[in-house]
Amino acid sequence: AIARSILSKPKIIFADEPTGNLDKKTALETLELLIGSAEKFGQTLIMVTHDLEVARMSEVVITIEDGRVIG
Repeated sequence: AIARSILSKPKIIFADEPTGNLDKKTALETLELLIGSAEKFGQTLIMVTHDLEVARMSEVVITIEDGRVIG
């Protein structure tokens, strides 16, 4: 799924829990691939995650709680 999203070089990549079921090493490799692609091709990466470590790798974090933006 990641390869398909990157190959077409879209302006925006939506990633819903891209590291949710991965071990730490594979999760880091996946994030490096997504973030690297976004930087290389000038894409916007929008990612949903419950993992605070993953969120901290982002430039902007929007926190949603009970359906409301809280931060």
